[in-house]
Formats: sequence, C-alpha cells, structure tokens
Amino acid sequence: MKNTLLLGVIISILFIQCGKETDLFLIQKGAVGNLTHKNAMKQIDSIFSNDSIVKLNPIKNAIGTQGDVEIYEKGGAKLMLLSPNDESDPESMITNIQIFDNRYKTIKGLNSESTFKVVKDNYIIADIETTISSVVVFLEDSEIYLTIDKKELPEDLRYNSSLKIESSQIPDKAVFKYFMIGWDYEDEEVESQE
Repeated sequence: MKNTLLLGVIISILFIQCGKETDLFLIQKGAVGNLTHKNAMKQIDSIFSNDSIVKLNPIKNAIGTQGDVEIYEKGGAKLMLLSPNDESDPESMITNIQIFDNRYKTIKGLNSESTFKVVKDNYIIADIETTISSVVVFLEDSEIYLTIDKKELPEDLRYNSSLKIESSQIPDKAVFKYFMIGWDYEDEEVESQE
C-alpha cells in the first residue's frame, strides 16, 4: 500500500513538472521567453514558428535568417527586434533585443511601459551614460538597459551632453524610449577560458 501511494505521488510530480511551460513573456537572465542567449539567428524561424518574422535587411541568396529581424504576433502586434552579432552570418548569435510589447516583463514587473520609479524601487543602477538626446540606464547584474529621452528630464539637464546625470535627477514618471536587452558573448568566452 505504501509503495503504491509513493509511486502515485512520484508519477503526479513528474506529470506536474512535464506540464510546466516556459512563460513566453518572461525576461530573465539569458532568456526572453523561449529565446535564449545560446540561440543563433538561423533558429529564429523555429522558435517563432507561430509568429511572423520580418527580415529588415534581406540578403540576396541568403540561407536562413540573417541580419536584423522584427517579430510580430500573428494578430499584428510588434513583439521585438532582434539584432545579430554578424549580419551576414546565419550562425551568428543574437546580441541585442529591443522589446516593444509590454507583456514581456521581468519577475519584478519591469516592462517597456514601466516608469523609472519601477527601476528605482526594484533594481540597482550600475551606470548612467549621457548622449546628445538621451540617457542610457544600465542595471546591475542584468542584461537590460533602458534609454530615456532627455525630454523626460528637468530642462536644466537636457542640453549638456557632458553633464553626469544621477538616478535621483531622473523623474519617477519618466518613461522609456527604448527597452533593450544585450547579450555579450565576449564575457562568456572569457569565462569559458578561465
């Protein structure tokens, strides 16, 4: 009787584990839904087989997916833009992802339509870089980086691109111009050589 009960519990656990699916909209370290940092551009067609793939830089006589591609849901919603390390190589790994759809979010709820307050409340800011028209916010221990238009900043911070901007100077209500994920393969190569 005990063996039968134990066997039943084990089988139930296995069925539950097998039934778990990947959250198609979860952003986590090394993955965006089913897409991982180990995927090459040539695998995009199978990963997004239920979606529409638009090649932005069609290469004549290309074998497989090469160059930047946009991914659209069958219903038409623009999901993301994928950029490879080498646009001419279908074996190239994906290095940058621009997220458009707000259903893609981190476990802490950060998505493309979040405000800077969500970042301040849930993340440690590693660095803020200033450009002519934007500030780029890098999160510690994260592959996510966010671009905020300087129009979101107080006027005295908008026009000096050499000015060092601190996170306390960015308003809580500031929204993101770009919600990006960057996968750096050079770091992985260094780690694998150690």
